[in-house]
Amino acid sequence: MRKQFKVVKIIGFVLIGAALVLALGFVVMYLWNAILPSVLGVKTITFWQAMGIFVLAKILFGGFRGGGHKKQEWRRKMHDKWEQMSPDERQQWKQNMRNWCGQWGKPMPVTPSEGPINTATQQE
Repeated sequence: MRKQFKVVKIIGFVLIGAALVLALGFVVMYLWNAILPSVLGVKTITFWQAMGIFVLAKILFGGFRGGGHKKQEWRRKMHDKWEQMSPDERQQWKQNMRNWCGQWGKPMPVTPSEGPINTATQQE
């Protein structure tokens, strides 16, 4: 009895997944055909072309990823590390992050010897 429930559950997930993929393909096709030909003067597309555009966009932009659990796990581990640091270690960590990332929106100070192009070595 329990084994049959698992099989039905798996089949249900597969069918729902297939329905979602088909729906997304039709949504992409509808939006493309409704908007872009009149705005940009491009041709209308078929369902399979819409699926190709959807897959290409997914590859290029990396959307619809999971990983929320991993992100929360990383945040918890960092919080635990932070709690175990002494105030001096915390200050050192903050300084290292500022040096590594820069201060957001503020230009990083650059001395002539650290600059991207050292003019003293190029003149020789």
